[in-house]
Amino acid sequence: MPTVNKIGTARGRSRRTPATDPVLRRLRIALTVFFAVDGFLFAGWVVRIPAIKAQVGASAGQLGLALLGVSAGAVATMVLTGRLCRRFGSDRVTVATGIVMSLSIALPPRTHSALALGLVLLVFGVSYGGLNVAMNSAAVELVAALRRPVMSSFHAAYSCGSLVGAGLGGLLAPHLSPADHLLLLTALGLLTVGFAGRVLLAHPIGGRPEAVDTVAAAPGAGPSGTRSATLLVVVFGLIATCSSYGEGALAEWGPLHIQQDLHGGPGIAAAGYAAVAAAMTLGRLSGTALLERLGQTRVLVFGGLTAAGGMLLGALAPVIPLVILGFALTGIGLANSFPTAMARAGALTGPSGVAAASTFGYGGMLLGPPSIGFLTDAAGLPIALTTVAALAAVAAGIAYAVRNSGRPA
Repeated sequence: MPTVNKIGTARGRSRRTPATDPVLRRLRIALTVFFAVDGFLFAGWVVRIPAIKAQVGASAGQLGLALLGVSAGAVATMVLTGRLCRRFGSDRVTVATGIVMSLSIALPPRTHSALALGLVLLVFGVSYGGLNVAMNSAAVELVAALRRPVMSSFHAAYSCGSLVGAGLGGLLAPHLSPADHLLLLTALGLLTVGFAGRVLLAHPIGGRPEAVDTVAAAPGAGPSGTRSATLLVVVFGLIATCSSYGEGALAEWGPLHIQQDLHGGPGIAAAGYAAVAAAMTLGRLSGTALLERLGQTRVLVFGGLTAAGGMLLGALAPVIPLVILGFALTGIGLANSFPTAMARAGALTGPSGVAAASTFGYGGMLLGPPSIGFLTDAAGLPIALTTVAALAAVAAGIAYAVRNSGRPA
């Protein structure tokens, strides 16, 4: 970096710390809004899945294949998005994918066959996956500039947005058709992305010296650490896989379990997913404190075991209140697995690490919908949902197995 930049940075730091920098505060708020919008839009789609399933006349297996479009589109675009972030900047890609996602959310209820639903969900998945890689890459850069482990707070905003989206969906389900509901979400999404996007575009995060200096000094950034850093990215990607499998299953199959197996109404089904979103929000809001007090290994191991026990309760309990309690425990257990994996992968290798870990992570969502759909046809949805508990336990085992490797600086 040129000497003049170092001098300018030193003078700036003598006047204010990263935590009090007003530009960094505005960037953090704007990026938090993007995470919240992502969760809000996705939850709005999720709570209308039962109605859209009935509209297109799909079986559980056909719905699983159609839902595969979301995950397939997301995974297919993630590596490309990492390259786009390096070329154009995470900020610009975040804004662009946020606009496309807001537009594509209106497409699913305008289909009338499982095939057509799968095709439009492929478009939705491309925008969803691109937005997740771009905003997580921007978040890694901003965390470096702030010099605080606040990644969980961004994912808490995602969960909070999911909670609001699920709650609004429950209120609107008896009164609005899925088409009208999701068209309303398109308008809200475009409006919000427009306001928050102006801040990101006006103050590119990746161009700030604090972010560049800190990321460049990350463990594994030098040539000697490249191989071990790549291996650790894979490990954290596997943890993200198990976590996202559970999140996707709860989002896409949890409401259907309540309606189909326990005969709850659409409002109760939405409340079940809202409980998951609320639990994940609380878990992620406390994530920074938990990581600082307990350490990464304990948080991941205890979280995985809690999610495993909660999902067994949610899948097998015979009454709705116990099912919702189990869903909430699962949400608490999974809350910090994915953001921790993204933060560590990004700190190790930058946007390419985020893209790689995201590809692994959303691979869990790629496997989840068809796997649970086919298992539902064969053994029933409650048994199929127990696979979430199994993978949560696997994530806990992986975290414990690598407890002495690649400790954070």
